[in-house]
Amino acid sequence: MSQGEYLQFGGMAVVEGVMMRSPHYWAVACRAPSGQIVVKTEPLEQTWIGRQKWLKKPFLRGTLAMLDTMALGSRAMNFASNVQLEAESAGTKKTKTLDNATLVLTLVVSLAFGFVVFKLGPEAIAQWLRPGEKDHQGTGTNYLAELIKIVFFIGYLMLIRRLPAILEVFKYHGAEHKAINAVEANEGLSVATAQAQTRLHPRCGTNFAIIVLLVGLLLFPLIPRFGQSDAPMALVVLIRLGIELCILPFIAGISYEIIRAAGKAKDQRWVNVLLKPGLMTQFITTEEPEEKHLEVAVASLEAVLLAEENGTVTNIPYDPAFGTAPATA
Repeated sequence: MSQGEYLQFGGMAVVEGVMMRSPHYWAVACRAPSGQIVVKTEPLEQTWIGRQKWLKKPFLRGTLAMLDTMALGSRAMNFASNVQLEAESAGTKKTKTLDNATLVLTLVVSLAFGFVVFKLGPEAIAQWLRPGEKDHQGTGTNYLAELIKIVFFIGYLMLIRRLPAILEVFKYHGAEHKAINAVEANEGLSVATAQAQTRLHPRCGTNFAIIVLLVGLLLFPLIPRFGQSDAPMALVVLIRLGIELCILPFIAGISYEIIRAAGKAKDQRWVNVLLKPGLMTQFITTEEPEEKHLEVAVASLEAVLLAEENGTVTNIPYDPAFGTAPATA
């Protein structure tokens, strides 16, 4: 099977590395402080939620994909973080690692932060700015809340981009896109072919987030803001959040179908027009990678390509002496 037949790759940047996934495998490659590229490859597990066929239907599979990406991304970040911690503790008696409890706690805190900043905050601010709106349905307040969400999201990305550590992750993000683009363009996979590609990609998670926000801007304001004229502000906001959380899976489903269709026709002009806001936002969430970033992205994508081709699973464990040869199974 030629490389060009692999049409559905995904991935994400992690600490000093890149995670890639293909239809049946996933791999994460990261660079240890010694310069060694460490690789872990595994088959994709068929979890209970992944076996629910009804969740794979159009407009439902978006939520499934989102949950699956969060779970797989957490595992990849855990592995990459542990490589850095093992390198730091090399030569000492005690090895530092992140356990599952720490990973779950980090994920919960991250989700809580995102909920407060990008959901609760905008809704509360909009309600505070427009108390007792004459329109009892609260349409104006709804539009204001959705606009604040977009401003907060873009502002947050621009703010964290100023952090050197985050900018480094964004370079790996750009490398991930370039490697995938090289394979999907049938250019072969190497640092040179990847470097020649654009760092933008229509199936990027940034695109998904922007489309979710824009679809929300179109649909959420049409839903009445219950209790707008006479209920306490806190109650109005809480009711609104409950309604939006119930509808969010459908918003995610619509957005996922748009991304899915765009990914299959990314060379079409309509795709660039439709996804222009998300593609432009990728100039914030990606950065032109250096050769060292591309080497890691290529190693990760090569691992899933090899596994899909003949079932060979490549694993290169961390070696303090930086001399370990690939172990295959």
